[in-house]
Amino acid sequence: MSDGTANLRVRPGGPADLAAVIAIENASFGDPWSPEALLGELVADRLRFPLVAELDGQVVGFLMAWRVVDQLHVLNIAAATRCRRQGVGSALLRAAARRGLADGLLEATLEVRRGNTAGRAFYRRHGFRESGVRARYYADNGEDAIVLDCDLAALAGP
Repeated sequence: MSDGTANLRVRPGGPADLAAVIAIENASFGDPWSPEALLGELVADRLRFPLVAELDGQVVGFLMAWRVVDQLHVLNIAAATRCRRQGVGSALLRAAARRGLADGLLEATLEVRRGNTAGRAFYRRHGFRESGVRARYYADNGEDAIVLDCDLAALAGP
């Protein structure tokens, strides 16, 4: 992480984080999730586990994931505009991987827009491999999703 995020802390997310998560989501995506959908993911249960990244007491990133059989399925990850390319997303991915390993999960999976070259490069740097395509996956424009997967132990790091 850069010096600006040396005090970054990743913790479980919850409904109290909704306003910050909505702000980050809306600044990050052209087709953002609804507040209701985000709130639903912020309520942890046996399937869901949300994480947030905090810097100086302020939420600056989030990750939504599900446990699916032996997989950690990453649904959504984003960092506040001012904190991008400073290690927030990486910290969230590693924390999710460590938690998944602790729960007995083996692999991480996700979908990313075909046209999201920066996102695809980010995931490649973390060991994800392209394993398939979901044609016309995204409802807003019919864009394909590239399916990525990764060994969870490798993603968790040392």
